Formats: sequence, C-alpha cells, structure tokens
Amino acid sequence: MSLTRLDAKQLKRQASWTPSFASFLVTFAICLFISETTYSSRTGILGWVTTVVWTVPTLASAVGLTGALLTVRRMRRQRTWREVEPAADDSLIVVVPTIGRHDTYPALERAVLSYAKYLPPHFPYMRIDIITEEGCEAQPAIDALALTDPVFRVVVVPRSYRTANGTRFKARANHYSHELRIAQNEARDDVWILHMDDDTGAGPDTGASIARFINAQRRAGADAKHLAQGVLTYPRELAVNRMTWLCDAVRPSCDISLFAVMTGSGTPRAGLHGELLLLRSSIEATIGWDFGPKAIVEDAQLALHFSSRYKGRSDWFSGACYGASPATMRDLMKQRERWAWGLIALAFNRTVPFRSRLLLMYNVSAWSMGLFQHVGVILAFGALIGDFNTSPATPLILPLWALNVASGVWMYWEGLKLNANASANGRRLWWEPIAVVGLIPFFALYEGIAVFRGLLRFLKGTENKFVVIAKPA
Repeated sequence: MSLTRLDAKQLKRQASWTPSFASFLVTFAICLFISETTYSSRTGILGWVTTVVWTVPTLASAVGLTGALLTVRRMRRQRTWREVEPAADDSLIVVVPTIGRHDTYPALERAVLSYAKYLPPHFPYMRIDIITEEGCEAQPAIDALALTDPVFRVVVVPRSYRTANGTRFKARANHYSHELRIAQNEARDDVWILHMDDDTGAGPDTGASIARFINAQRRAGADAKHLAQGVLTYPRELAVNRMTWLCDAVRPSCDISLFAVMTGSGTPRAGLHGELLLLRSSIEATIGWDFGPKAIVEDAQLALHFSSRYKGRSDWFSGACYGASPATMRDLMKQRERWAWGLIALAFNRTVPFRSRLLLMYNVSAWSMGLFQHVGVILAFGALIGDFNTSPATPLILPLWALNVASGVWMYWEGLKLNANASANGRRLWWEPIAVVGLIPFFALYEGIAVFRGLLRFLKGTENKFVVIAKPA
C-alpha cells in the first residue's frame, strides 16, 4: 500500500507524540494555592460532605497518572523500534457487528472500507466479517458493499438464534460469530480477532501496531499475551457536533492513562471498550459472549472474565482507531446513561468473581457520585443549609483535591490533543483548548446527570435496553 501524503503526515505526528503534563502541573499548583489560602479549620456540615465526595476519586486519579507516566516511557521506547514486518504467520479476522439501520449504514461503510485499505498490507491472511441481523433494513446495501472486495464476508444472525443464557443485543451477535468460528475450525492460537464498532475506522498506524503486537507474541513463547487494546480517537472531521466532540476529549485520555496501566499490566480489571479490541481466537472460544439477557456492556464483562482466567496476559499498544462522537447532546446523554447502567449492574453481578469486580465497583461508585461532587451542586446544597465553608476535616486532604481536579483538566486537555492529532489538520484550533477547559464544569454536570440516570435505572430494576444511536458518517 502506498501511503498518501496525508497518511504519511499522520504517521509522523503519531510517532512523535508523547503525553505532556504541563496542564496537570499548572492546575495542581493553582488548586493547591487557592485551597490552602482559603482553608478554614472550622469544618461544618458542608465540609464533612466535601471531605468524602471530593476525596473518593483519588485512587482513580493516582492510577490514571501512573498509566500516563507509563505511556510516556512506552512512546519513547518505541521510537527505537525497527520497521514492522507483516504478520505472515497469523490470521486476522475483523468482526464488525451492526444493527443495520439506514442511519448507521454510512458510518459502517466508512469504517469497513478503511479496514480494507489499511489492514491487508500487514496481514496477508485476513477477513472482515460484517455481522448483521436477519431482515435488517440496510441489508441490501451491506450485501452490495461486501461484493466490492473479496476480503468482506457478511454473517447474518438468524432471528431464531438463541444463546444458552438468553443473551441479547450486540453480545448475542458476537456470540453467534464466535460459535461460527469454532464450527469452522478458526478457534486457534494463530487466529486473532479484532473487534470493532460499526462507526470506528482504521488508519495508517492501526495495522502496523497490531501486526507488531502479534509478531511479538510469536517471539514471546510461553510468556505470550492473549489480548490487547489500543487508543480510541475522534478525528475532528468525523464530528457533526462540536460540543459532543469536545466532550469526547476525555475518552482517548482514558486509554493512555487508566487502561494503559490496567490492560497494559496484564489484567484488564478496569474493563475494555468494544473498539480496537484484539483477542486470540482460541482464548475467546473459552469465554464467549453468552453473558445473559442483562448484558449491555459486554466488552467490560469479557474483560472481567478474562482477568479471572488469564491474569497477566493482556497488553496495551499505542495504535489508534478512529471513531465519531454522537451527533447530538441528547444522543451523548443516552450513550453515557447506557454505559453507567450496564457498568453498575456488572459491578454487582455475582456471576463474575468478586476479586475481578473489586476495582470496577470502586470506579462505578466514584463515577456514580459525580453529580454530587460537582461544585455547583455542592454550593447549592450549601445555600440550602446556610453554610458555604467547604474546608475538609484536615488540610492534609487538600493536595488530594488538587490532584483530582488537575487530573480532570489534564484528561480533557490531553484528550483534545489526541483527537486533534488524529484529525486531518493535526493541530488544535486556537479556540479549542479555551473552549474545552471552560466547558469542563458543564461537561462534568452533564455526564454526572447521565450517570445518575443510569444508576436510577439500575436501582429501579428497569429492563435493559441496548440503545443504538445514529452514527455520523
């Protein structure tokens, strides 16, 4: 494959990128100065509340910072690596489930064409499986798309298909394709499955990063890994809504911090996301996707089962995939609500070993408190009780608060850089850093409301729904 000039520029940008901590250090210093100069030794009701709710995220902040530091080391180390060789001894199967609606088809077409463009040079033996539901409205268009390249295969899940545990939605489609691979003798160590969402494409770096990882496992012998994940980014040109795009700045920074340290350390107890998830077919065959009718965050559930069975066998790589932010703020609310709903249910799902769920239980607990951690909500509560003194029970907590605020600012700041870096322009526009920092309080409140709605649905025992939002092309 001959790279275009735009592809070559993108590869160069990504190879030279390293996380920066200037935004973290500046925010930390400012927050610590303000909190120490305004601290009062008189702790009232509000102060006791903030002592708890503003301190809870500290572990997550510390873990994320550790992951970011590890990412710096990895990015510097990989600049000395030689050019990657094609993965000629292994096969790659890209699995792309889709609901097959007309409003999701344009994004699906964009995504699968990008796989056909960027992945085959690194994988002489590969296939792209598009998993559809029988009778889906965009089936004729999907069938026509599959005829454009022999690398495509359409797998239709019959309406009558039922799993043993009654799994529904995307997990059901994944389990059907998983059973099909077992029947076709593809559940082997030398076959790798790349799970992708139907709106998330590949780029010039994606195939090389995956091939490098797979080749490394060939050389690792008994220490070989079975699972890996890279970075989900959001190019500016794929966004139809600037607000949702800015809000999604927080997502790639999760991959280079929290997931980099957890998945990268070998045991993905923090979960996984459904895009750019690479898994050895023989290992997937031992787990499957039949997690029951309540499973709506099947990727995270797979991660916890993997953690309990294959401790130390996962890794992280710096290659990226390229998605699109929700088209509207309403769709973003639905998306975050579903994630919260599913993750909270998973954290308290007793079919998953308790040890594997422990970190997730902490994470969702801290996440569920997000609305009540918001400074606006805290001050509103203070107005009700006539006490605006937020000073904690001890000044020793102040550096922890500064750490949490600085981590939040860093995630939006660095995530925006990653999304801009993945865009055709390659740079942040002058107003984007100002906007993303200025909007952090709004984004935190908005996501806090979405998570709280998900929590309420869980507590009410509402029937699970896998909401598929429209996918921008």
